[in-house]
Amino acid sequence: MCGRYTITVLLEEIFGRFGIEPLPYEYLPRYNVAPGQAVHAIIEHQGRRRIGTLRWGLIPSWAKDEKIGFKTINAKAETLQEKPSFRGAFQRKRCLIPADSFYEWKKTENGDKQPMRIMRKDRKLFAMAGLYDTWISSEGNKISTCTIITTPPNELVLPIHNRMPAILDPQNEALWLDRNVSDPRILSELLVPYPAEQMTVYPVNPRVGQVANDDPDCIEVWK
Repeated sequence: MCGRYTITVLLEEIFGRFGIEPLPYEYLPRYNVAPGQAVHAIIEHQGRRRIGTLRWGLIPSWAKDEKIGFKTINAKAETLQEKPSFRGAFQRKRCLIPADSFYEWKKTENGDKQPMRIMRKDRKLFAMAGLYDTWISSEGNKISTCTIITTPPNELVLPIHNRMPAILDPQNEALWLDRNVSDPRILSELLVPYPAEQMTVYPVNPRVGQVANDDPDCIEVWK
């Protein structure tokens, strides 16, 4: 699964990287994004990209209650067409979730778990493939939520974890967002492990394990 990530760059870099027109937007760098929190996501609407926040943990529009969101923080790329929670969104409600790294925990020889920060070698932004939906409670409250799609790990991530986020090739991001595209065969071809040779990893401070810790110390090299 992908259960923590970071987005630490300036807002202007996000706008520029993803082709979003500058606009007033509430944003702070995040060093320990966790499920259940509001996350930044990008969708396409009438041919223009828009950025906003979604709650991490997808609640399908047909769900009886919002508790399902605790079980849907991730969606396996291989089974998107089979799972009722994701099938509809896969066809028409896809998003980009910008990040500059993600965390996984590696089991050590003494049985402990060491958090590892995984990113591109150039440390630039990347887009994780996501799905979103809007759920309306019995009281009429709207909650917009998302999930991060995962793939099997590449060679770098394999010794750490058996899944990794589906990081899109930048040239495929526009296709992923295009709501006129719904062919699952075309879309599934985009969801492959990101090349290991373009990524790097290092151990970080164990305090990242506590959701309340969200500061630059979380990404410091741990020796």
